[in-house]
Amino acid sequence: MINRLSSLPASRHWPQAQGGSGAGSRGGGLAAGRPFCSALDPRPVCGNCQHFVVGATRRGDVWQRNVGEFVVPVGAGSGAVAGTSAFEPAAHRPSGAILGTAGRKGVGGDGFHFLIAGWPWGLHADDGRRSPAYRTAVPSRASPPCRALGAEAAAAMKDPAETVTEEPAPRVAAGPSGGSGGDKVQREAVSSSVSWVGAGPEEARAPDRDGAAPHPGVSPPASATPPGQKGAYPTDLTLQLLAVRRKSGQPDPGLQQVLRARLRLLENDSWEVARTLGELSARLLSIHSDQDRIVVTFKTFEEIWKFSTYHALGFTHHCLENLLVDQAFWLLSPDEDEETAVHVHVDEEALKLTHESLLLQEGPFFVLCPDYHVRATTVPQGAGRDHQALRRASGAPQGETAPAADSSAPRLSAISGEVAAVDAAEPLIPFHQWALRVTQDPFDDSVGGPLTPDIQLMAVGLASAVADCQGSGPEEMTFQRGDLIEILGAQVPGLPWFLGQHVPSGQVGFVRTSLAPAQGRASELERVLFLSEEERLFFSREGRFTEEDAGRLLRRTAGTGGCAAYRLDRLGEAEVEQPEEQEMPPAGLHPEPHETLQKVKNILEQCKSCHSCPEEPVSWGLHTVSSGVSSSDSEEPPFCLDVEDDWADPEALGPLLRFLDAPGYEAGFRGLYDLSLPGLSTVFCGFTDEEELAGCLAQARGVAKKADLPMALARLCFLLGRLCVRKLKLSQARVYFEEALGALGGHFSDLFLVVALYANLAAVHLKQKNREKCEQVVPKACALLLGTPGHVCSTEAEAELLKWALRRAVGRRSPQAEARACFLLARHQVRLKQPEAALPFLERLLLLHGAWGSPRAAWPADCYLLLADIYSRKCLPHLALSCVRVASLRTPGSLASSLRSVDLVLQNAPQPHRLPSQIAHYLRRALACLGPSPRPALHGPLCVSLARLHSQHGQQGTAISFMTRALAAAAQTGSRLVVDYLVALAWLHLLHGQSPVALDILESALGAAVASVGQEGVITNMMAIALKRTGRTRQAAEGYHRALSIAKGLGQRRNQAVVLANFGALCLWAGAGGLAQHYLLEAVKLFSRLPSGECGGDFTQVLLQLGHLYTRQALAQQGKCYYEWAFLVAVETDHLESQLHAVQRLCHFYSTVRPRKAQCVAYHEFQLSLARRVADKVLEGQLLETISQLYLSLGTERAYKSALDYTKRSLGMFIDLQKKDKEAYAWLQAGKIYYLLQQNELVDLYIQVAQNAALYTGDPNLGLELFEAAGDIFFNGAWEREKAVSFYRDRALPLAVTTRNQEAELRLSNKLVALLAELGMRQEGLEFAHMALALSISLGDRLNERVAYHRLAGLHHRLGHGELAEHFYLKALSLCSSPLEFAEETLYYVKVYLALGDIIFYDLKDPFDAAGYYQLALAAAVDLGNKKAQMRIYARLATIYHNFLLDREKSLFFYQKARTFASELNLRRVNLAPQRCWGRAAWLAPGAPSSGPVSGVGPGGSLSGK
Repeated sequence: MINRLSSLPASRHWPQAQGGSGAGSRGGGLAAGRPFCSALDPRPVCGNCQHFVVGATRRGDVWQRNVGEFVVPVGAGSGAVAGTSAFEPAAHRPSGAILGTAGRKGVGGDGFHFLIAGWPWGLHADDGRRSPAYRTAVPSRASPPCRALGAEAAAAMKDPAETVTEEPAPRVAAGPSGGSGGDKVQREAVSSSVSWVGAGPEEARAPDRDGAAPHPGVSPPASATPPGQKGAYPTDLTLQLLAVRRKSGQPDPGLQQVLRARLRLLENDSWEVARTLGELSARLLSIHSDQDRIVVTFKTFEEIWKFSTYHALGFTHHCLENLLVDQAFWLLSPDEDEETAVHVHVDEEALKLTHESLLLQEGPFFVLCPDYHVRATTVPQGAGRDHQALRRASGAPQGETAPAADSSAPRLSAISGEVAAVDAAEPLIPFHQWALRVTQDPFDDSVGGPLTPDIQLMAVGLASAVADCQGSGPEEMTFQRGDLIEILGAQVPGLPWFLGQHVPSGQVGFVRTSLAPAQGRASELERVLFLSEEERLFFSREGRFTEEDAGRLLRRTAGTGGCAAYRLDRLGEAEVEQPEEQEMPPAGLHPEPHETLQKVKNILEQCKSCHSCPEEPVSWGLHTVSSGVSSSDSEEPPFCLDVEDDWADPEALGPLLRFLDAPGYEAGFRGLYDLSLPGLSTVFCGFTDEEELAGCLAQARGVAKKADLPMALARLCFLLGRLCVRKLKLSQARVYFEEALGALGGHFSDLFLVVALYANLAAVHLKQKNREKCEQVVPKACALLLGTPGHVCSTEAEAELLKWALRRAVGRRSPQAEARACFLLARHQVRLKQPEAALPFLERLLLLHGAWGSPRAAWPADCYLLLADIYSRKCLPHLALSCVRVASLRTPGSLASSLRSVDLVLQNAPQPHRLPSQIAHYLRRALACLGPSPRPALHGPLCVSLARLHSQHGQQGTAISFMTRALAAAAQTGSRLVVDYLVALAWLHLLHGQSPVALDILESALGAAVASVGQEGVITNMMAIALKRTGRTRQAAEGYHRALSIAKGLGQRRNQAVVLANFGALCLWAGAGGLAQHYLLEAVKLFSRLPSGECGGDFTQVLLQLGHLYTRQALAQQGKCYYEWAFLVAVETDHLESQLHAVQRLCHFYSTVRPRKAQCVAYHEFQLSLARRVADKVLEGQLLETISQLYLSLGTERAYKSALDYTKRSLGMFIDLQKKDKEAYAWLQAGKIYYLLQQNELVDLYIQVAQNAALYTGDPNLGLELFEAAGDIFFNGAWEREKAVSFYRDRALPLAVTTRNQEAELRLSNKLVALLAELGMRQEGLEFAHMALALSISLGDRLNERVAYHRLAGLHHRLGHGELAEHFYLKALSLCSSPLEFAEETLYYVKVYLALGDIIFYDLKDPFDAAGYYQLALAAAVDLGNKKAQMRIYARLATIYHNFLLDREKSLFFYQKARTFASELNLRRVNLAPQRCWGRAAWLAPGAPSSGPVSGVGPGGSLSGK
C-alpha cells in the first residue's frame, strides 16, 4: 500500500506558498503556511503539519470527510507524497488500512500525519493529538514512520500496539472554512488549550453555531456516549428498594409487600415518582415493581453531584419512604426493635461509573494521582491516558481558561513521569470537581512543598520555629529558631500564613506555616470547625424557635379553638364503631372505662378551686431547652452625629473620634464592619446622600490624622474605602484600605477590623486583577478568615476568598479545613440573605461531619433544620421532609428542634386541611424531651395534638389514651382547658362506640359546675347526641332544646344551626319526616347567612341530609337542588371529603332516582378526579369501571370507543391493585366492546386473556362466571352466536358440575336449550332440556320446572313428536298457579292451548280434540278480554265445525262471532285457517264433503264482509 501510494504523480502536489511554513506557523491554523491555491480550494488544513485534507467537502459550516481521503504536504519536494486516489472506491480499501503518511518541511521533521480508512480522525505522532477537523474519537492503527520522522518520535512509535487507544473524547466541531474566519477559530482553539499543559485541540472549547467560542468556565454541552463506551460508562442507575427493620437491618417481608403493591400502582401513573425523583435531581426511566426497582438516569454532572450528595445524606431513603408508605405507617408505636424503614440501595460502583461518564461528557475533570497531586485530564480511568491532557491542579486549579505561560507543547520525555503518575488516578468526588472549576485565578496559587499520603489536620495550641525569620513588614512576626509561638485560632493546612503570638515578646503577627510547624494537631472536627462561641451558636440562632412560635404551633396542632363549637351528629356515625385490629395503644396507657370515670371525677374536684387560672400558660418552658440562644445584634453606639454638625471642628467630632479610637473591639463597631447590618445609617443619621457622607468622613479623617489618633484614622479610612467600593471607585478604595493598614502599624488589638481590612483589600486586588498584590494579600486574608474567630461579613467578595481557601484545602486533602471553609461560606451566604447559594456548602459540611465529626454534637440537628428550611423556600417539599427526618434520626434533638420539625412538616404537607401523620414522630420526640418530670404546660398540648392526629386516622383507642394524659397534665396546671379536654375525651368515646362512657363523662363535667356558659352548651349538645345513640329520644330532644337556648342567648349563629340540624336528624331517626324537614330548613337558613369558611363541612352535610329527605318523599326536583347546593358549597370551601360525598349523592340521583345518562357520566367523571386527588386507587378503579358501563349503555359507536378507553384504564388499575377477578372482567369487558365495534380479530384475543387471568387465580367459581359471561357476549349478540355454545357447553358447564353449582347448571342448560333450538340443533338441545328439568325438580324451582317442560314441548313439537309435545305442554300447564293472578298468566294459557290445538289438529289429525283445546284457549282469551285472539279462535272453530265435524249450527255461530270481532277490529277480510298449517295438512282433502257452502264462507275458507 505504501509503495503504491508513493508512486503517485507529482501533479497531485500543491506548490508551497511564498514564505514557506516554518516553525512559527505551528498551531497557527491558516497562517503563513497556507498554500497559494487556498482561494481556489479552501479545504481544511491541519493546524500542526499544514497538510490539506483532500476528499473533504463542506456541509454548511462543517467540513466532512468524503470517500477516498488522502493528505498532501504543503511543501513540494519534501519527500514522497503519501495518499490515496480520491476516485478509489471505499470497497477496495481494507478497514483500518493506512491511507497515507507525509513529512513536514520546515517543522523539524519530527511528525507525521496519517488517516485510517473508515475512521474519521487523524493523529499527529509528535504530540498524540487528534485533528480538530473531525468530530468523534475512535480506535486507530499506527503507521510506520515516514522518512522525515525524528528519532524520538520513531522510538515512541516503534511498537504499533502502543498507539492503539480506545478513549472517548469531547465532541469537537470543525471551524468554519475560508479566510480569516478559519484563522480565528484555529487561534482560539490553541489559545484556550495552552493553560492545559500541552493540551490538544480536542480539549479546546468548540465554537458555537455563530463561530464564537463559549464563555470561559461554561461547560460544553454533554455529548452522546462514545461508541463502545456505553456499557463501560453508563448514565443509568438502579435504585433497589428494601424494607428493613431500622435497628437490626433485617428485611421486613410485610412492609416489602406493601412497597411492591405501591410501586405497582405507580408503575403506570408515575408522575408522582418522577416529581419526587426530580427533587433528587434524577430522571425517571422506568419502574420495575416485580423487582422492587426504580431505574433513573442523569444528563449532566450537576445532576449526579446533587443525587450522590442527597443519597449520602440519607435523603433518598426518606423521600421514597414518604412517597410509598401509607399515612398510617407514621402512627405506629415507636418500638425501636420493631420500627421499620425503607432503604434505597445504590450500587456504589455503578454510581462511580455514572459519575465518570458524565465527567467525560462535560470535558476536563480532576483526578487524584498516586503522587497525591490533583491534576486535570480528559480521558477515562483505566484507558490509555493522553499525557498531553493532564496538568497539575494542586491546591487550586488555574481553570479551563487561565492565562497561558507557554504555548509550545512539551516533549514526551519531559512529562513521562507525570503520565506514569496518573495512570491509576481516581476522579475526585463531585463536590471537589465543582469547587475546583473556576473561570480564572489572578495569581499563581500552586502549593509548595511535598504532599504526603496522610490526611492534613488543622493545628491549635503552640508552634515551634524551625528557622530564624525577619518580618518584611510590621504585620509579620520576627522570631528566632526554637521560639514558641501561640497559634491564635488555628493553623490551616494549605495556607502559607497563620496568625500567631510570640510567646517571649507577646508580639502578634503573621507567621509562615513552613517556618513554624505546630506541635499538636486537632483530632476532633468540632474543635477547629467553630473557633468561638458565637460561631458555635450560629445554626441555633438561625433556627431560633421562640415561645410565640411554639404557642402558635401548638394551638394549630391541638385545635383547642374548636372546643367552643357544637358538634354535628353526622349520618353514619350512630353505629358503634369497632376499634381497628392494628390499633395498639401504648402499654399501660389505655385505661378502662371505670378508671377513666374515676380520673375524671378526681380532676373535676381539683378544678373547682382553679377558676382564676389562665386558659394558656404564660411560658411554654422553651427557655430551659434553648438557653444560650440569644440575639447577637450589635449594640447602639453612644452617639449620633447629624449632617448639620461641624465635621471640621475637633470639639464637635470629639465623641465620634473618641469612640472610633478605642484600642480594641467594642460591640458598637459591629455595625460599621458588618456588611449585613445597616450600621452606617444608624450611626450617621440624617445622611441621605453617600457622597455627602463620604465628604464628611474625609474631613473627620483629616482631623484624626492631625490629632494622631491611629485607630480612629484606620476605622475612618475603612469606612471611606467601603463607600468607594460601593461607588466602584476601586483605586481610591485601595488607597484608603492601605492607609488604614498603615495606621494600624501591625497592631491586631481589633482583630475584627484587621480581618475586614484584609478581606476588603484582597477583594479590591482581585477585582483589579493585580497579580503581584494578590500574591501578597490574598493568602493573609484567607489565613485571617479561616484561622481566626474575628470574622464578620464585611464584603461580598469574601466568598471568592473563602472559595480560594476551599480549593487549597481540597488540594491539601484536609477535611477539617474544608469543613471550616464550607461553614464560613454557608454563614456568609445566609447572612447576605442568599440561602440558596449556601446549599452546597451546608450539604458538604454535614457529609464531613458524618465522616469526621462527633456523633454527640448538637449543631448538626440545627444545621439539618436550616437546610430543610432552605429546601422549603425552594419549593422542594420531599427534600425538606427528608431533611427533617434525618435530623431526628441521626442527631440528638431538643424540644425546640422537635417543635421546629413539626412546623417544617406542616409547611410542606401536601394536604393543608389535615394534619399530616408525619408529625407524630416529632410530637413523640418532643414528649420524650420533656424528661421524667414532665412540664404540664407543654405536656398537655402535645398529647392533645397526638390524640387529634390518631383520631383523624380512625385510631380512637390510642387517641383516648393520649387525651387522658393531656387531661391529667392540664389538671396539674389548673388550666381552664380541663373542660375542653373533657369534652374532647367524651367525643372520642362517642366515635369509639362507647356512648355510655361519654355520657357519664359529660354528666360529671356538667355536675361539677366548673364549665362556663358556652362550655355548658357544648356539653349539653354532645350529651343529646350520646342520648340519641343510646335510644333515649325524649331526653335527647330536651338536651337539644337546652343547647339551642344557650346558643341563642350567646348569639352564636353557627351553634344554633348545628343544634337545629341535630334536632332534624333526631326527628328523622324517630320517623317524624315533617318535623325533620322543618328543623333542617331552619338550620340551612342560618348556615346560609354565615361566611363559608366558618361553616366548614357541616353546612354541606346538612344540605345532603335535606336532599336525601326530599328524595325519600318523592320530591326529586327539590332533592336534586339541595344536592347541587351542597356540592357548590363543598367546592367553594375546597373540602375534598364533602365534595366526594356530594358528588356520590348526585351520581346516585341521576342513575337511580332520575336516570339521566349524560349528567350521570359528568358527575362520575368529576368523582373520578376527586378520587385521584385523595389518592384512592380502589375507588378510582371502581369509577372507571362504572363510567365504562355508562358509556356502553349509550349504544353509539363513539360511546363504545369512550367505554373502551375507560375499560382499559380500569384494567391497568386492577392489574396494579392485583385484583385478578376485576382484571379478568375488565379484559372481558374490553372484548365485549370490541365485539360491538365489530373488530372480531381482537375479541377472541381479549377473551382468551380474560380466561387466563381467571384461571391464574385458581378459583373455579370465578372461571365459571367468566366463561358464562364470555358466552353471553355472543348469545346476546347479532352474529357469531354459535361461539356461545363452546363457552357454555365445553367450559362453563363442566365447572358448574365440578363445583356442584346447580343454579349455574340450570342457567347454562336453559341458555343452551334456547341457543341450540335457534341454531337448528334440536336433537342436541333435548339433552340439555331434560337436564334443566331434572335440576329444576331437584332444586324445587317450580318456575324453572315449568319453563323446562315448555321448552321440551317446543323441541318435541319442532321434531314432529306431537304426543310428547302435548304431554310436556300439559305438564307445564299443571304447574301454573291457581287462581290466576296476572294477565300474563292468562295470556300464557291462550298461547299454550292454541299450540296444543294446532298440534292435535295438524300433527295428530284429531279435529275433535283440537276443537276442545281451541275452546279452552277461547275461554282464556275471553277471560283476558283479548278480542283479536277471540276472533282468530272463533274463525278456527268455525272452519273445523264446518269442514270436519260437520256441525253447521255451531259453525255458523262461531262464524258470526268471528265476523262481529272483525267488524269491531275494522278488519274487512280475515283468514279463517292458520296460514302456516293449511299447506302442511296433507290429510285434508281439497274439497271437504258438504251439502253446500255456508253463507258467507268463501271457497278459500275466508270470511268476507260487506
